[in-house]
Amino acid sequence: MKNVFSKIGGFFKNIGDKVSGFFKKIPTPKFIVKIKNNEKLKKINDFLNKHALIAHIPLSLIMCFVLEWMSRHSFINACHFVSDHTLAYLYNAFLIYVVYSLCILFKRQTFCRMIVSAVFVAMGITNCIVLYNRVTPFGFTDLNMITDLLTMQGAGYMSVGLTIVLIAALVGYIIYLVNLFRKGKKVTYKSPIWVRIIIVVALFVSLPLTTKFLQKQEILAAYFGNLQQGYFDYGYLYGFSTSAFDRGMSKPLGYDEESVTAIVDETTRETTIKDDKKPNIVVVLLESFFDVSELNFLETSEDPTPFAHSLEQNYSYGHLTVPVVGAGTCNSEFEVLTGMSCKFFGPGEYPQKTILKDVDKCESVASDLRNIGYSSHVVHNNGGNFYSRVNAFTLMGFDTFQSKEMLDIVDYTPMGSWPTDDILIGSSVDAMDMTPSKDMLYTITVGTHGNYPKISYPDYEPIKVKCNGKTQEVTNQWTYYVNRIHEMDNFMKNYCEALDQRGEDTIVIFFGDHLPTLGIEESEIATHDLYKTKYLTWNNFGMSKEDMDLTAFQLVPEYLDRLGIHEGIMTNYNQDRIDNDIPTDSEEYQDGLKLLQYDILYGKQYAYKGEDLYPASSLVMGVKDVVVERMYNFDDEVHIYGQNFTKWSKVYVNGKKVATGYKSGQCLTVDSEDVKNGDVLCVQQMGSNNSVFRKSNEVVVNLPEPLNANVATE
Repeated sequence: MKNVFSKIGGFFKNIGDKVSGFFKKIPTPKFIVKIKNNEKLKKINDFLNKHALIAHIPLSLIMCFVLEWMSRHSFINACHFVSDHTLAYLYNAFLIYVVYSLCILFKRQTFCRMIVSAVFVAMGITNCIVLYNRVTPFGFTDLNMITDLLTMQGAGYMSVGLTIVLIAALVGYIIYLVNLFRKGKKVTYKSPIWVRIIIVVALFVSLPLTTKFLQKQEILAAYFGNLQQGYFDYGYLYGFSTSAFDRGMSKPLGYDEESVTAIVDETTRETTIKDDKKPNIVVVLLESFFDVSELNFLETSEDPTPFAHSLEQNYSYGHLTVPVVGAGTCNSEFEVLTGMSCKFFGPGEYPQKTILKDVDKCESVASDLRNIGYSSHVVHNNGGNFYSRVNAFTLMGFDTFQSKEMLDIVDYTPMGSWPTDDILIGSSVDAMDMTPSKDMLYTITVGTHGNYPKISYPDYEPIKVKCNGKTQEVTNQWTYYVNRIHEMDNFMKNYCEALDQRGEDTIVIFFGDHLPTLGIEESEIATHDLYKTKYLTWNNFGMSKEDMDLTAFQLVPEYLDRLGIHEGIMTNYNQDRIDNDIPTDSEEYQDGLKLLQYDILYGKQYAYKGEDLYPASSLVMGVKDVVVERMYNFDDEVHIYGQNFTKWSKVYVNGKKVATGYKSGQCLTVDSEDVKNGDVLCVQQMGSNNSVFRKSNEVVVNLPEPLNANVATE
């Protein structure tokens, strides 16, 4: 064993010697020389190197405090974390200490320590910046969403000035590290390398053991639906670590073909609804929807949601238990569409960004209804790739998806951060009109999305708001939110009227995905539960009113049950448990749900008995063709006229993208120098990451004098 550790130590030494030889050729900047010759820093550094295992304790405590300070944007709040969650704070510091222990494996200990410190500080700065622009802290899954986040309308994560400062600091730090590696003092250890390796290994082994112990003692939570609250209660590094390592589902005890088949056979029923009685089934996600009349501190000059309250009086409604608070829309979406529970995944995990990247299909309400002749559509006024929705909706069996890239969006909220939702009405009708069959439609709004401004917008806020016991800034935030909810209420009314005018039987299920990000406390709301929103329904065929509180994964199954539709493993299971009055938090309900969910997503799919019951679809982006009709050359620009252009339309000439100007849904422009007669031109609807969502017809450019175009279409 000793020889093995010695060889490992020799390996690290060889790498260090090679890198050192390379860096020795680089000259040392003057500011680095000053730092190096500072006597106080020398003494501190010598002490850290000589007594690393002891000296890293206060260093880890300080680093942990700094990270929490940045995470909370407040020195005082960081102090509260230390005093109110002391053991959680010490655990996070221990996590840092374990990582710092790697430094004792290297002779260039200072260099290694500065690398580790840089990683922690970079994580802290990233989280600090992210939390200035959204409510959800920086998690591991964000590494897969960086491009999506940066392309969001109004994201503005970093100003130009801050970007320059951070780049300059990074360059300076890299220069410092290079010279530290070249000329930094090497440590001579009294203990052999194999002893130090054993110490480091022992510390890393103790980390998961300590974690499990603290989770059992409920000092740390193994699961938290609200990632922001989890980070605040248990520390940034613990929250980030759980999002990185605690992912996916564990195999349930007793998982085998017999147990799965028994549940399926017990809960499966046959669909009884007749073809001529099938209604259109519409599900609408209302972003951050909340009935403010349930707040005990808020007063408004008029009811901001009169239509929603009329739905409560005349149609079925109830409170809805969702898996997230303040953010994490796609997890509420996942539960509603699949009938599965996010509780079985890791803290803060987005299944659409993890497991749905590894499977080739995912049973959903869309694929269930496809088996009885329904077409299915999604309409959403945000990016198609955000939350990996294009991939997720393909696996779920949807037929079409109109994301913002396919919509001619021109109107935005007063802050300019998000599109208004009115455009979703016509787009939803378009999707349903394109098919002769009955439709399942899923619509996602964004007009009420946070963050909410601390300044007032008097020209856009007809409803006055009073927040008893709150600051003016908080009142301004609630005023903005209440008026956006009022706009949402108008949208809901117009949406139902538009669907009713189509003359087909239709049921609409509206649901709030989570409470808004406005610091609501349990004691301030009527439900005393931050995980409860509302759902509302509307129909035009006389469906009886039966109010019921549900969980997100029960919502659609319950209303399909009332219609006599019993399709899908998860739908049937939830319907059976609801009909038999089995509580969702009971062991019986949860064990069966977890068993089926694991089997479908991770297991051998015993539930399907060898049949491919719910294959993925060939998702089509948009429902209208993008068409190029004619072109004119004017003022050194080629004006391209056609149909169904959007701000995300890009002109391609001979297969190469050229700079494109958006004039309207019927006109795009490009520089005359980029186009010449005989070129082949087309327009492509582009998503993030250079995804091509849809292409127009190809045309051969012909721009004779006078300004005219003879467009030849393939």
